[in-house]
Amino acid sequence: MGFCSMKRIHLPLTKEVRSGFRAGEELLLCGRFYTARDMAHKRLYQAIRLKKFLPIDLTDNILYYCGPTPAPPGTVIGACGPTTSKRMDQFTPFLLKAGLAASIGKGQRSEVVIQAIRRYGCVYLTAVGGAGAYLSERVKKAERIAYKDLGPEAIYELYVEDFPVTVAIDACGHSLFKGCK
Repeated sequence: MGFCSMKRIHLPLTKEVRSGFRAGEELLLCGRFYTARDMAHKRLYQAIRLKKFLPIDLTDNILYYCGPTPAPPGTVIGACGPTTSKRMDQFTPFLLKAGLAASIGKGQRSEVVIQAIRRYGCVYLTAVGGAGAYLSERVKKAERIAYKDLGPEAIYELYVEDFPVTVAIDACGHSLFKGCK
């Protein structure tokens, strides 16, 4: 499917907008979202549990499961492909409850995460694994903004144009992965 037939979505991802998404739908994201991998998720979760300040506002925002590589000269960011989402499953329900609208990664999610997606009216989006160099071309600005000591696992703020994703699990809990093992 070409870009012309994909739905362009301007972020943030409000509940009204994401409630209209259907599993299998292809989108082009435009605007700001954040990267966060395992260690950043753990720190966000701990901050929520301890009612401490969060370094980012999760409300209506997206976390992209990505640890970008250093930017080569003349580029905004290095390769920034998705990582396996299942590793974040233990933290995801808490982040969704705290207002997170969506996550972007690759692979299936646990039943607990699917239930939380449905409960909080969120979505799970997938990006093509192995396409990190291509996806980096969609990033127009990148800045490491939190947990800088984590290196590539720090939280980055990305501004993207036409970042391609697929709705893998919609707000009703319909999943592209049903029947997959």
